[in-house]
Amino acid sequence: MAESPERTGGHEETARPRRIVVLGTSGSGKSTLATRLARELGIDHVELDALHHGPHWTPRPTEEFAADIAELRDRPAWVVDGNYIDRVADTLWPRADLVVWLDLPLAVILPRILRRTVRRIRHRTELWAGNREDWSALFGRHSLLVWAVRSQRAHQAELPGRLAALRRSGVRVVRLTSGRAADRWLVEETNG
Repeated sequence: MAESPERTGGHEETARPRRIVVLGTSGSGKSTLATRLARELGIDHVELDALHHGPHWTPRPTEEFAADIAELRDRPAWVVDGNYIDRVADTLWPRADLVVWLDLPLAVILPRILRRTVRRIRHRTELWAGNREDWSALFGRHSLLVWAVRSQRAHQAELPGRLAALRRSGVRVVRLTSGRAADRWLVEETNG
């Protein structure tokens, strides 16, 4: 896979993006890249997981989530990370100046998930709405490892077509296939 970003779309390369969506399978580095990008550009960062999860890992009501997405959509600037494709693609993505797809291989993603989850369990890291991961996050019926494999396959099938349509509408799309490519792209994007 190529490590250079795919740059296409109708926006000028020199214009700094103000609305950015970062996509990718769990463990691909979405939140890390989005946090760094938001900090460098001086823009608010929003994790869709924080809007989606209520206490005890229960999804927040659909109407509340949709209202949060509509409010976010209308802000002048944001960096959003997360997928929730069926719930946000038609609302947020067309408003974006830039969509970044972290399309890393499972051989990179799965060890990252394992390390991250073990670290979160050991440190009892609080995530969204007071939730904490436990060993079922790795080995239970909602295993993040299984989820990553399934979502990676779904993204590989669905995202190329969706992102091609966005490109045609003028949204700039960047597809990054390695952590090294993501780091290099971030430096170019924020220093250019």
